[in-house]
Parts: sequence; C-alpha cells; structure tokens
Amino acid sequence: MDFPHLFSPLTIGGVTIRNRIMSSGHDTVMAADGLVTDQLIAYQEARARGGAGLIVIQVAGVHPTARYTSSELTADTDDAIPGYTALAEAIHRHGATVFGQLFHGGREIMDTSDGTLAVALAPSAIPTERFHVIPRSMSSSLISEIVDGFGTAAARLERAGLDGCEILAGFGYLASQFLNPRTNLRDDEWGGDATRRLRFLRDSLAAIRASTKPGFVVGVRLSIGEITPEGLTDEEALEALAALDAEGLMDYVSVMVGTSATLAGSVHIVPPSPVPNAYNAPLAARTKAAVRVPVFLAGRINQPQEAEAVLAAGQADMCVMTRALIADPELPAKTAEGRLDDIRACIGCNQACIGHFHAGFPISCIQFPESGREREFPRSGPAGRARHAPAAAARNVLVIGGGPAGLKAAAVAAERGHRVTLVEAERWVGGQVRLAQKLPGREEIGGAITNLEGEARRAGASIVTGTRADLAYVRASGADVVVVATGAVPYRPPLELMGEPVVLDAWEVLRGATVPSGHVVVADFRCDWIGLGLATMLATRGSRVTLASSGYTAGQRIQQYVRDTMIVAARRARVELRPTLRPFGADSTAVFLQDVLTGDAVVIEDTSALVLAQGHVPDDALLGELEAAADDGSLEVRAVGDVLSPRTIEEAVLEGLRAGVAI
Repeated sequence: MDFPHLFSPLTIGGVTIRNRIMSSGHDTVMAADGLVTDQLIAYQEARARGGAGLIVIQVAGVHPTARYTSSELTADTDDAIPGYTALAEAIHRHGATVFGQLFHGGREIMDTSDGTLAVALAPSAIPTERFHVIPRSMSSSLISEIVDGFGTAAARLERAGLDGCEILAGFGYLASQFLNPRTNLRDDEWGGDATRRLRFLRDSLAAIRASTKPGFVVGVRLSIGEITPEGLTDEEALEALAALDAEGLMDYVSVMVGTSATLAGSVHIVPPSPVPNAYNAPLAARTKAAVRVPVFLAGRINQPQEAEAVLAAGQADMCVMTRALIADPELPAKTAEGRLDDIRACIGCNQACIGHFHAGFPISCIQFPESGREREFPRSGPAGRARHAPAAAARNVLVIGGGPAGLKAAAVAAERGHRVTLVEAERWVGGQVRLAQKLPGREEIGGAITNLEGEARRAGASIVTGTRADLAYVRASGADVVVVATGAVPYRPPLELMGEPVVLDAWEVLRGATVPSGHVVVADFRCDWIGLGLATMLATRGSRVTLASSGYTAGQRIQQYVRDTMIVAARRARVELRPTLRPFGADSTAVFLQDVLTGDAVVIEDTSALVLAQGHVPDDALLGELEAAADDGSLEVRAVGDVLSPRTIEEAVLEGLRAGVAI
C-alpha cells in the first residue's frame, strides 16, 4: 500500500515537516525539577530516529502558578534553555521538527512535589469535579502576568533552537476556562461576552508573536467540545478558532475532544479501547471548514492506513499518532519501507503510558518496554531496523511457555544471535491473553500476542506448539539456557459449599463453560478488567449479574480511563456493582460473602452460579525441578512472568526483555 498523503511534506510558518506523522505533547514523567533530562532526550530522539515528522514536547509551565503536576517541565526561567537546546539538537539530528507546548492548567491540579494541596486559580471560583478543587478567582494583574509569561517562555524555546510552540488551550485547562461561559463568570476585560472571554488566549498568542521572530511556528491545541454538559461546546470552540484565524495569530490548530475537569470528559484525553479509531475525524473536518490554517487531528489513530485515509479524505493535514509511536517508535520508517506487518500496533490498553503517568512513574509500553527505557536498553541500527546489541557468543536457548513473557524473551534472545526454541503446551501461543481478548472491551489486547509472536519469528526463534516440556525434554534439548515462562493457573480460595452450587472460575467461563441462566454473582479479587469484563459479558448474554469486588470499586487497580469506560459498559448492561466483599461460600440458591471492612456476613439470595475471578497462583512445578537439577551449574535457568508471581502483561514482557538481554 502506498501512502502518498502520509509521506508528503507540510510547510507551516518557517519550517517544512517531512511527513504527516506527529507525536503530540504528552507527559512522560522524565523531567527533573522542571528541566529536560537525558532520559527525556533519549526517549524523544528514538521517535525522531524512527521517522516521525513532528514531535511536540510535553507541557511546560509559563509561570510559577502553572504547576499542575510535580513532573511538569517549566519554561518560565532561563534554566530551561540548556536542556531544551540539547533536546532540539537530538531531534533535529534525525531530520524531525520539534515544537514546544506552553501551558497553564488553571484550576486543574493533579499533585505537588511535597504532597500538599496547591492554590488553584481560575477565571472564576467554579469547582472542578474530577480533582475536587474549588479555585480562587484570578486578579487582573495576575492574568496579565501569565499572558506575558507565554511570550517570554516562547522566546526561551526559540533561543533553545525549537522550531515552534503551541498553547495547550484544550482539555479544560486555563485558556479553555476563560473561553467557557460556564467557567468564566467575570464581567471585566477578561470575561462577560465571547470577545472578552477570548482575550486571554488572543493576548497570549500575541505575546508569543511579539517575543519571537517571523517563521517561528505558533499553534493552538483546543478541544472541539469537552463531552460534558458544563464544558466548552464544539460551537464555542470553533467560533474562537475562527476569530483567532481571522487575526492571523496562529499557524495551525491541533484538535481533539474532552476535558480534564470531569471523569466522563477526561476519558478522551487518552481514549482507550474500545473507543473507535480516528473517531474525531469529523470534528477535524468541521475545524478545517472554519479556519484557513492546517488542522492536526488526535484520537486513536493507531495505524498508518487510518492516518492515510483521514488525510486522503481532506479531514486533517497532520495525524497525531502518539501512543502508536510509544508502542513502535519505528512505525514511520517501517511504513515507508512497506513493512506494515512488522508494525507493533498500539492496543489502547493505557496501562504503561498514561497509566504510569497517573501513578507518577516514567511512561513506557506493555508491548515494548524499551520505550521510556532507551538508556537502559539501547538499540542501534538503521531507522526501522534497530536491534539490541548482539551477544558475545551464541548459545542454545530453550523457552518454555508461549505467553507474553516467553515470546518477548525468545524474540530478544534470537535477535541478539542466540539459537532459540520456544515450546508451548497449547496449540497456540498467547497464554492468558487468548482468554483476555474474549472480554468485552478487551478485544484489541490479542494484538499484543500477534505482535510478540511476529517479533519472535522474524528474529529467527523456532516456535513449537502442542508440546509440553518436562525435565526429560529439557535434558534432551541440549539447551545451555532455559527460560521458564509457564505462567499461572486460577486460584480458588477455600469456600464453604453446601448442596450442589455451580462454582466456576473465570478461565472456565471464557473457555465456554455453561453458566446457568438466572442471577450470577462474580466474585472479583483483583479489581481489574477480569471481573468487570466477565460481569458485563454475562449480563449482555441475559444473566442478572452482581459484581462483588473486594476493593473500594470495580476496576480499582486499572488505569482510570479504562476503568471508567468499563464501568459505563457494566452499568449500561445493568450489572449491580457491590464493593468491599469477599466470597465465603455458596449453596444451591445463595452466595455468601463477607464485608472486608466490617467482617459482616452478606447473603445474596436466588443465585444460579458463583463465578470466581480470584487471581492466579504460579504454575511453578517445572521451575522447581529445573532449579534443583541446575544446582551443579550445568544449566542456566531463568524465570519470567507469572511463574514468579502472577501480575500483568506489562511485568511479563519486561521480564522477558531483561532475560533476553542478559543471556
């Protein structure tokens, strides 16, 4: 497939961007004390080396009051310039264009460096629902000071060698708070009618123009609707953009939807699966009809084919593919070479990217843990074909288990030159992922196995399925190194069972076991996607379902946007969600539970089945045998993934990577 639109250059202001693939500004948790670090440089350089056209650096505060998180970059002092200079040089070295992103969050504040609550500021004292903050109304003099801060911050970015900058005006941050008549109740020069509500953003753009040279690109990123009743509407956003465009204050518009201010609106900041791919394209088309400048589009554009279709239809001029480039920094180069099957497609899980950010850790990708760890796992080679360093000597490596951990270990070890055979007991590789993809809203997770299996096979690993390895098999294999990735099996807690109740575990249900019609109780220990997914699946099949979770809420341990999306699906399927309950027992017509806080007994009557989502225990019998047999030093044994301790795909793949690098 050809990509004539995707790989056509785009000239904006004084720069020409080599293609239409863009990495948007996104928090990485790789700054230190507000400054660029070597880790951040290595992370962004990997995307430039992989062929991205435009890289926009994460938000930088323009004023001391603009700290919405402790991991934020800053651009309000000259201390920022050296780091930005090194970052720009690294990106330019590979032919990519780099913009900064200037920012003030207003009332949207996530955390501070010492855990205390910050002073929240906004145009008016209107609460923000998501962070439960009521801000203080800003004085006119402070507003003017922040406007000036946009200009001086842009001048610093220009001095550092960046090609341009954009104001992050969307997602309900400060500029949007001024634009929105429901959050801006002022009746002064900064509010009262549409013209005065626009003044903050207009004056900020003018300050940037006045502080930088002609040719320095200036853009606006704005939500075309915030998907919440009290949010900025699409009509209000388009009217503001048309006015700014008419004054020639911006060189491009970057569009998306959603807001940080509400739970429902914030899902669209990083929309997870099953939100449709390229779902914002119609809004981008509306924006193009309202302005004359190029329009950039974000919203689950994961594959080059999707981006090409959007561009060919004239709906946008540039496609934001941020998570796609986290999952595969070499996506552009692979696309240019026609190697579409080699692309590691993003699966929209949100676990290690935005999930890490929300937890305060540097971002990565569950499929490609090298992302964010470029300095720990350096790769070299031409764009699109980067590899881990070759091993000093080739060894015979046997990997037992074809789940994510085993596949990653096999792929990396084979790539480094080892002779690798992977043995899987089932007819197909994939492990628990093959079951997980059957849950509603988790269908795309199966792509992780498609990607990992493809990597292992392309690297030269031999994959044998339908064969269960034992100690004798290992001894006969001639392996120098054995990587044990045998995974885990469902855990069944001790229960008091009376009569003949139907008790099934999650794996049995997903493998097709018959669940009696009627009222089903799903007992959820992990508080992740398994319990929520099972409950929704059974409810959509016609059962009445109660999801009893041992935590404070269903989905408590998964990334917020994924959890909230799955809770919406469960509620719409009429699942009853009951927190802080553990299973105790069952009989033929009732399920007995216990409140984990009070210890009180809870009985759910008229039930037809109890489905257990109670986690897993390691399947480690073979590991024990191999470790005992290796005591004489004749065999190197490494264990990865759930066989060590049942966790998630993320830990399994990371441990597979580390094993493959260490051999």
